[in-house]
Amino acid sequence: MSGRAIPLSIVLSIASAGFASAQSGASAGLNETQELGRILTSQTCVVCHFPLQRGAHTYGPRLSKDSMGGDEGLLREMIGTGTQRMPGFKYMFDEKQIGAVVQFIKTLPPGPETQKKD
Repeated sequence: MSGRAIPLSIVLSIASAGFASAQSGASAGLNETQELGRILTSQTCVVCHFPLQRGAHTYGPRLSKDSMGGDEGLLREMIGTGTQRMPGFKYMFDEKQIGAVVQFIKTLPPGPETQKKD
């Protein structure tokens, strides 16, 4: 292994810090379901959907209350089944957990578009 390799734990720590700043202190007013969603989102979605630093690009679209046009049913479907570029989480999360992620996403304000264009 190269001496320049960055341990995964450091990458995830940086990603979590970027995610925390993206929330803009939103967790203080979250209910129990939204807090569960925040935890699950920070464990699975941060790396692709939140920039690691201000102005950085993301692999997927930035998540917010406007994601999928604000349609909770579409959000549930997308999280569960995924796409060609995003894994589905229906075998990792149960319906309650997917619902919690959706409820958390609905608390996030829209931000600048930072998705990397192919």
